Amino acid sequence: MSPIVSDFITALPKAELHIHIEGSLEPEMMFALAGRNGVKLPYDSVEALRAAYRFANLQEFLDLYYQGMSVLLTEEDFYDLTLAYLRRAAKDNVRHTEIFFDPQGHTGRGVAFATVFNGIHRALRDGERELGVSSEIILCFLRHLPAADAMATLEEAMDYRQHIVGVGLDSSENGHPPELFTEVFAKARDAGFLAVAHAGEEGPPAYVWGALNALAVDRIDHGNRALEDPALVAELAARRMPLTVCPLSNLCLGGVKDLSGHPLRAMLDHGLFVTLNSDDPAYFGGYVNENYRATQQALGLSDAELGQIARNSFEASFLDDKTKAARIAEVDVYLNGG
Repeated sequence: MSPIVSDFITALPKAELHIHIEGSLEPEMMFALAGRNGVKLPYDSVEALRAAYRFANLQEFLDLYYQGMSVLLTEEDFYDLTLAYLRRAAKDNVRHTEIFFDPQGHTGRGVAFATVFNGIHRALRDGERELGVSSEIILCFLRHLPAADAMATLEEAMDYRQHIVGVGLDSSENGHPPELFTEVFAKARDAGFLAVAHAGEEGPPAYVWGALNALAVDRIDHGNRALEDPALVAELAARRMPLTVCPLSNLCLGGVKDLSGHPLRAMLDHGLFVTLNSDDPAYFGGYVNENYRATQQALGLSDAELGQIARNSFEASFLDDKTKAARIAEVDVYLNGG
């Protein structure tokens, strides 16, 4: 990697729109929280845990991901986790982030929704004040659990409506099509939530169609396999539907064998509205700037293309129009050498 490329990406203003806060739990913090809370991990060292971060597919990752959640028990745990991510993101000149959290992964093991939410929300407020990183929260439903569980979680979230910008859909994709959650998303939209959904990561193009039509999403998370359906590609382009692409995640989970074969280049060539994100950075070996750098190197992205992706990240965000324009202007000043 040349210093010029590194320096350009480091200082490039950007937003991150696809980050699971539980997926930013670094092994060192996992062990620290396990010690603080008296949780026994099935690994005897940070090194042994990190060595387990070798995944053949999405499900192998999710098994470890949910195991890691076991150390998160108190409001302070969620606060520390979130603030640690924000400090790391600020170093990458992330100016705005929209984080996912998985309440069912916590309430299902006896941790109250309020404990989870209050810790995350307090850290996001402190992060904006101390680091200048603005933020929104997106509540994700776990698609491997019944839709009735998602509906119950949505009901619980109504008390926090003013602090949660939208709902999403994540976890094991194959065998859990978006249409299963049509009623939940309709109720969320009626309540004023925006909507996103993971689709086309491992699941087929039909799942992307389902997210668009059954769930009426505002963004598609991943969307890689949409390229297998020319009509879907045309529809995504016509709608200018944002895709939150996560290259290092796709590499680590076997979605691509090599980043040189990542579909991001084809997405750009088809005029799709793409952004770059880290997904679960503690598990996939890189925060947002590592994703920018690795993709730039593998696909030969120009500074202009990277700049457009950064502009896209703000345009695709759930910021108000005035703030979006101000953030995009920051990117343009940077690109023009200001």
